[in-house]
Amino acid sequence: MPGSNYFTSWDFTSDPCNFAGVFCSGERVISLNLGDPRAGAPGLSGRIDPAIGKLTQLAELTIVPGRVMGQLPATISELKNLRFIGISRNFISGKIPVALSQLTELRTLDLSYNNLAGNIPPAVGSLPALTNLVLCHNHLSGSIPSFVSQTLTRLDLKHNNLTGPIEPGSLPSSLQYLSLSWNRFNGSLEYVLPNLNQLNYLDLSLNRFTGPIPSCVFSFPITNLQLERNLFSGPVQPFNDVSIPTVDLSHNMLYGQVSPLFSKVQNLYLNNNRFTGSVPTVLVDRLTGGDIQLLYLQHNYLTGVPIDPMVEIPLSSSLCLQYNCMVLPIQTPCPIEAGTQKTRPTTQCMQWKG
Repeated sequence: MPGSNYFTSWDFTSDPCNFAGVFCSGERVISLNLGDPRAGAPGLSGRIDPAIGKLTQLAELTIVPGRVMGQLPATISELKNLRFIGISRNFISGKIPVALSQLTELRTLDLSYNNLAGNIPPAVGSLPALTNLVLCHNHLSGSIPSFVSQTLTRLDLKHNNLTGPIEPGSLPSSLQYLSLSWNRFNGSLEYVLPNLNQLNYLDLSLNRFTGPIPSCVFSFPITNLQLERNLFSGPVQPFNDVSIPTVDLSHNMLYGQVSPLFSKVQNLYLNNNRFTGSVPTVLVDRLTGGDIQLLYLQHNYLTGVPIDPMVEIPLSSSLCLQYNCMVLPIQTPCPIEAGTQKTRPTTQCMQWKG
């Protein structure tokens, strides 16, 4: 793996267990942390030699960001004690080896920011001890497998070309971090999300999910709920007051009235939907009181907002009401993408009302 001065410190006349990035137990190599910038390496280049499969006691393999390319060698499956693979931000290509299913001790698999293609093999889903799977920013396609591990806490697949529905029961209830954004997933999540009540991070944005948003999602212990730019439809009906700091449901097909239970949300994006009726008074009061920092309601079919035209909105807060079925009672700055039209055409309002 040339292209770096990282290996210049390796003196092959001495004990390899003293090499930079090599860690041993007895006379066996148990960890390789290659290209550590603290050892003066800007990142490695070259390919991973299949001979790595001879390090039968290896438990950890890390290669820092660099220019390592080519496929993961199938011989990696011979490392039965491997618990951690971290080869992120390189140029690894080809498919994820099916032989990974033999790594029954594997806890973390991080191959993010590479050039991997093909599907995520069911073999990955069958890993019984997996806790972290990070495959974001690749070119993976197809559907995701069912995961058997009941200790999987992090699943990050964003920025791929993955498709298909998420089957109920395919994701374990142990998940705490789930990011599927920037893919082409579709189908309903009505029977998927209720099982994931331990989530503290959820980003499903920029997909093609359909159906209603399960009410239980608004009770999850998360700080940022990102469901924007999908095809979700139906009314939005939280069970209780929503205490999630940021909720983004924009660019969907949601309808019905805006729920007053969103009054404790600090940043609320409901724009580009089909909401009707009047904005709840409690949302307006908390906005003018400075408790809501952002309230985007533009591009809906709202017919009223109980706000005094003379009121001064705090400088720390933002309100956009543009392109609804009402004359704006107050002029506020809106994002550029809201356009220049202040009010939705009457014909559209009558058609939606009808």
